[in-house]
Amino acid sequence: MLTEFGKIFIFILLAAIFVIITLFISKFVRPNRPTKEKYLTYECGENPQGSPWVQFNIRFYVVALIFLIFDVEVVLLFPWALAYQEYGIYGFVVGLIFLLVLGLGMAYEWRKGDLEWARPQPKPPKLDEILKTKS
Repeated sequence: MLTEFGKIFIFILLAAIFVIITLFISKFVRPNRPTKEKYLTYECGENPQGSPWVQFNIRFYVVALIFLIFDVEVVLLFPWALAYQEYGIYGFVVGLIFLLVLGLGMAYEWRKGDLEWARPQPKPPKLDEILKTKS
């Protein structure tokens, strides 16, 4: 008699065996006709230009992360929109609070300048300007 953990172990073992067998069968069945073009890097239908070791601007990653954060939060609005009537005014108020927090987060990111592609450079204070304001 198997325990529940034994059943799970057998399931995982069978899944791993299935994947390994499928990969080996596909390796022997597929055609193998390598050419020079097949070994080239594919970049959206364009011929690659320059070195592949180009450093990207950190703004790509920041914008992508902000998009993911707000996109996931907006996805949470769909279940609320479908079910808030079941909870009456309480469900509506909870949804409005969620939207308010989401809006505040978006305003914060906007105010911080993270939604702008070219972030404004901070202007360092100059000593003569500081002395003029103090006198």
